[in-house]
Amino acid sequence: MTIQEIKNESGEKTGVFIPIREWELIQSKFPDIETLDQDIQKWEKDFIDTRLQSISAERLKPIEQLFEELNKRI
Repeated sequence: MTIQEIKNESGEKTGVFIPIREWELIQSKFPDIETLDQDIQKWEKDFIDTRLQSISAERLKPIEQLFEELNKRI
C-alpha cells in the first residue's frame, strides 16, 4: 500500500493520502468504514447498557467465590 503522509509547516503529521484504488480495496473489505466514527443511536446504547447490566448481575461474581466453589468440589 502506498500511503503518503501530509505534514504541516512544522513537520507534524496532519493527514494521509491513499490512492483511490487502494481506498476502494479498503472499502470493499470494510464496507462500513465511512460510518465508523458516527455515534450509535440512543436506543442502541440503552439496549447495550441494559444487556451489560443484566449480564453483570447474572454472571459476574468475585473471583474469591469461584475459588470457594472449586474447593468445595475437590
